[in-house]
Amino acid sequence: MENIYIFSTEVMWSGSPACKIEVPERLTVSHTALQEEGLAERCVSVPIRQATDAEILLAHSEEYLEAVKKTPHMSLDELRTFTQQYGDVYFHPNIYHCAKLAIGATLQLVDSVMTGKVRNGMALVRPPGHHSQRSAANGFCVFNNVAIAAHYAKKQVLIVDWDVHHGQGVQFAFEDDPSVLYFSWHRYEHQGFWPNLRESDYDSVGKEKGSGFNINVPWNKVGMENSDYLSVFFHVLLPIAYEFSPDLVFVCAGFDSAIGDPEGHMCATPDIFAHLTHLLKSLAGGKLCAVLEGGYNLTSLAQSVCQTVQTLLGDPAPQTSELNGPCESALESIQCVRSAHKPYWACLKHTVAPPVSEPSTKRCKLAEKEEGVQAEGGQKEEGDGQKTEEEEVVWMKPPSRLAPPVHTEVALPADLEVPDRCDRVRSSLAPTLEILQRLRSMYVMFYLTFNAQHLLCTVYYYSQCVCVCVPPQGCSDVAGLMQAVLCLLLPLAYEYDPGLVLLARGPGSGVGKAAWAQITSLLQGLAQGHTLALLQEEAVGTTAASLLGDPAPSLGPLGAPLPEDMEAMERLRQRLQTHWGLLQNAGEQMITASKETYSVTQMDNNILEN
Repeated sequence: MENIYIFSTEVMWSGSPACKIEVPERLTVSHTALQEEGLAERCVSVPIRQATDAEILLAHSEEYLEAVKKTPHMSLDELRTFTQQYGDVYFHPNIYHCAKLAIGATLQLVDSVMTGKVRNGMALVRPPGHHSQRSAANGFCVFNNVAIAAHYAKKQVLIVDWDVHHGQGVQFAFEDDPSVLYFSWHRYEHQGFWPNLRESDYDSVGKEKGSGFNINVPWNKVGMENSDYLSVFFHVLLPIAYEFSPDLVFVCAGFDSAIGDPEGHMCATPDIFAHLTHLLKSLAGGKLCAVLEGGYNLTSLAQSVCQTVQTLLGDPAPQTSELNGPCESALESIQCVRSAHKPYWACLKHTVAPPVSEPSTKRCKLAEKEEGVQAEGGQKEEGDGQKTEEEEVVWMKPPSRLAPPVHTEVALPADLEVPDRCDRVRSSLAPTLEILQRLRSMYVMFYLTFNAQHLLCTVYYYSQCVCVCVPPQGCSDVAGLMQAVLCLLLPLAYEYDPGLVLLARGPGSGVGKAAWAQITSLLQGLAQGHTLALLQEEAVGTTAASLLGDPAPSLGPLGAPLPEDMEAMERLRQRLQTHWGLLQNAGEQMITASKETYSVTQMDNNILEN
């Protein structure tokens, strides 16, 4: 079972009417949900501490720190005056103490992960931090917990900010630093949503040596769904992250990007965070630190926290459903980001679509103004406490994700070495109907000697099966292979929604152990973890370790994929994107153009053949 660190800190803030959503109940409901789901007892608890001045000064100025130090001794009127110099933050006499605890908890998590005491973890802390800047509190944030932690770690760091607000404080802290890759998606609406910064748009890519290491994905409309979030991971974040090759991953885990949140107005369900977390676990040898940021619907917040923690514990991700493709506005944002970062990342060199000159959301707003209709999703400042009259949003509670009774089973010759954690079954059973029924009834993995008849039997028994076959001498270019996995295989497989993943690896495939472990690990997010591996002896140990939940080894910084591989992959993607929405990575105009290009090419080929 995978270890996890978890910490909860109570923060009492002012009872000001302007601060109705950033409440202590955000932590209590999350922690209670973890206890009720039996997750808290499976976690490793680490004592917390207060941050030192030296640690706070890693990301903040001495003048600002000294000013905040005085707040515990201020009167209520003095606190109000002090607060007014900053934006959307509310000071209480106890907030300085609590902010130091939030940083200290985050740093304890970093120490525990980097020393191997735990594999990964989540810190439930208040106040949040990603808006706080070097010399200013902002957006409920006093000190920047994750920025301080990234400086403290002194590693090659990836920061993934899936909060619905842009974490401008983190961006400003590292915009010229190539050792930190910062990724943020956020509600933007062409600078019409808080924090209303021009620097939050897709073309803010970093400065000087940090150019290309700041990735902003602006959401220019509300209502983004699971397909939109996954598409950004497949076509933007993961390819760049694998090329960057971090030593440590931080998640600014804001769950105001989940359905029902009064700030975000998005439609992504809590279970999507299980999959996002799973995909990030394959990076940095599994070293992942999630730190709570926003999330103001107490129901979706608690559910999202549980989904994240359960995935960190190594339980199978829930079944995905009704994934199709990103909406037009999300596609436009993806297209713009890929184009803006094309000069900096080898994985994007084959990108052909330019930035969108006339976004569909702007066209809609212009049309609405002409008709005299006020556009939806207008400006709303974070923490303004205002509520709009809307219908109540209802969604299904995520299904229970029980820990599997048997994690991995093997059916192999008796003299073949496998980890002790595997449950060996009689090899004569494989792959009879009995063993396949066992695979359906519980979360188990099988390792079998490669045999084509076994493969056909399995496909026949399962109506929905994704088969991943690596033939002899299949691929020697790791960068090209991973690009195909991230941008072709995973989008296809997630949209297909299989009941089983079948891995077939022949001898002399050319795929190294680390790359094979990465593929095996990434694919376990599908089919609730049901995986059948048909292997030669050389790959048994690597596959067993991955299916048992061991972190996949890092591939190191990936070089440029072979141009001919990228051209072939792009041709295949364009052919398939008309049938599979998650393969799309550009707006409707570019998709239509690629359809016409493919149609003409097909016509030319037919003429030549005739």
